[in-house]
Amino acid sequence: MNLIDRVKNILLTPKTEWEVIKAESTSQKEIIVGYVLPLAAVSAVCGFLGTMFIMSAFFGASFLMFGVLGMVLRIIMAVVSVFVVGFIIDALAPNFGGTKNPHQAFKVAAYSFTAAFVGGIFTIVPYIGWLIGMLVSLYGFYLLYLGLKQLMGSPDDKVVVYEVIVVIITIVVMAIANVIVGLASGPALMGGAYLRGSSLSPGTTEAVVRSNVAASKLEAMGKQMEIANKKMEAANKSGDQNAQAAAAMEVLGAAMSGGRKVEPLSVEEVKAFVPEKFAGLPKTSSAAERSGVSTLMVTTAKATYGDNAGKSVRLEVTDAGGAGAMVGLASWMGAMNMEREDDRGAERTKKEGNRVVHEKVSKTGGDNEFSLVLAERYVVKAVGSGVDLGTLKGGVSGMDLAKLESLKDAGVARN
Repeated sequence: MNLIDRVKNILLTPKTEWEVIKAESTSQKEIIVGYVLPLAAVSAVCGFLGTMFIMSAFFGASFLMFGVLGMVLRIIMAVVSVFVVGFIIDALAPNFGGTKNPHQAFKVAAYSFTAAFVGGIFTIVPYIGWLIGMLVSLYGFYLLYLGLKQLMGSPDDKVVVYEVIVVIITIVVMAIANVIVGLASGPALMGGAYLRGSSLSPGTTEAVVRSNVAASKLEAMGKQMEIANKKMEAANKSGDQNAQAAAAMEVLGAAMSGGRKVEPLSVEEVKAFVPEKFAGLPKTSSAAERSGVSTLMVTTAKATYGDNAGKSVRLEVTDAGGAGAMVGLASWMGAMNMEREDDRGAERTKKEGNRVVHEKVSKTGGDNEFSLVLAERYVVKAVGSGVDLGTLKGGVSGMDLAKLESLKDAGVARN
């Protein structure tokens, strides 16, 4: 069935279409290439055009590079989301009277996103398109409800709770992913950013080099995901639920890590980079945790510094671990010397050697912020109240950043 017919049928006659989908043996690669990518691309392009119509009127051609980068990242995250949701659906199925089946779960995830993709098309309409798109996207909850019943076999008395849990966990997982990407790309992902003085244009040599690097990272990610998908299909045929779960987790890990298996630093190792004093301020509290699932573990150490004069700093050191590929990809795509400024403050992201630097200054007495992305994996972030940007930069520079960068390959599994 062609793409147009599938979209029309899943939206207009979903109960009948889910039964058709249930009987299909279409591979995950075919669904991604023939269905998810085209729809995600159309949705992203429409969003870009709608936003460009508004933003270009104020900021001119300087908005173009920012918009293109955001559009590409939106497509990538759409594909990743399908794998994440599919994994969650399959993992939870037995808990709600359903049957584990990674392939059927993947189909439920992919086709349930149809409403969101179609809703994204309406974002081409300036000002009100986002509202129309959001309303259309809500239909996806009904599609998901039917898919969980018909393809995963969840009974009527459990399917609603099943759907709610899937949605909640998905929101949490994707929020973590978006935070990681956001830390890496800074203003490149901020709507309404004011870009000025950019040192790169779409035609410059450095921009081309970065585009090629991003493309090579995507290609490597795609190859690893294809290998993981084949393992999951083989596990599905074997009927071994443990093998299926392990293979599904490998797909999820491949989607977020670019195929690299990375064990993040331990809590104690990350805590070692948090100093007792920061910018002359004593440490008043600290915490650290290592969380996530299997191949997507993240380690974070936090500390608060302050004095009796009203000065305080919140410091975070994060090892993105298995999700480091997303950090690296966002770094290459987002670090284009972008800058935003308005009456409330200024913010900019720039590339300094192999590091990505993000600075944020408040003009109204609010928090200032300085962060670094190191080795496409580690994020050091300092937020100060009553502390200027220069002091924050000095405090971060006083940390052992070189040692942290030297641990770029720590915990990376060798093939």
